[in-house]
Amino acid sequence: MPTTHQLKPDKPIRLDDVSTDGKDHHKDRSAAEEEFFSLRHELVDQQQRLYAEGKQKLLIVLQAMDAGGKDGTTRKVFQGVNPQGVRVTSFKKPTDEELAHDFLWRIHKAAPAKGMIGVFNRSHYEDVLVVRVDNLVSEPVWRRRFEQINQFENTLSESNTSILKFYLHISKKEQKKRFQARLDDPTKHWKFSKHDLLKRKQWEHYQEAYEDVLNRCTTAWAPWYVIPADQKWYRNLAIMRVIASTLNRMDPQYPDGTDEVSGVTFE
Repeated sequence: MPTTHQLKPDKPIRLDDVSTDGKDHHKDRSAAEEEFFSLRHELVDQQQRLYAEGKQKLLIVLQAMDAGGKDGTTRKVFQGVNPQGVRVTSFKKPTDEELAHDFLWRIHKAAPAKGMIGVFNRSHYEDVLVVRVDNLVSEPVWRRRFEQINQFENTLSESNTSILKFYLHISKKEQKKRFQARLDDPTKHWKFSKHDLLKRKQWEHYQEAYEDVLNRCTTAWAPWYVIPADQKWYRNLAIMRVIASTLNRMDPQYPDGTDEVSGVTFE
């Protein structure tokens, strides 16, 4: 299992001390992309085995600041994968029905079933991030949620779900560059919202909130990975390495269908 960007439960971090530059870890973009495509080929095969086996589950959580690359990561990593075996859930502002339940209600419903890969674009962590920065709930409420999240993820883990959590770590400078690219390209205007500018003004508050998430919710059963994400090509490779390694460890197998096919003939 690649551990380059994996956090440890007993080693707190400060995001200011973690580089956002993928070139600190890989200098050759062409070689990185070649490795990525090779690993994606492995992923396609392993996902098919996982789906056919129908016993294990894989949950992938993607969190980032706005323009951090959650959508792009999902598109690049899972391109060519059988869509029957992958379910992507994007968690937006809770509906009235969702707000009428506990904060994990809508999350648990979206957890992957046996044989499935579940991808969370944002997740239950919004309930210790947005609600904290925007003062939507009191501090005692969101502080209790750290342990509630850890217990929830432990429940998933004990039900044969492997959990991978990726924080896509971009710099404020890179975020500005990506926002500007959206403004400059008419085909990307739909991706931009003036609300993004408000969130950008809250950058330091979000960094503080994310540090608490990473330090309080890194566990043996559901570790966080802080992925340098200023270079999309390195971000994709680093995440693919972890996913491919995890599926290899899970080692899904095609079921033995001998009894079903034995003696079958066609007239």
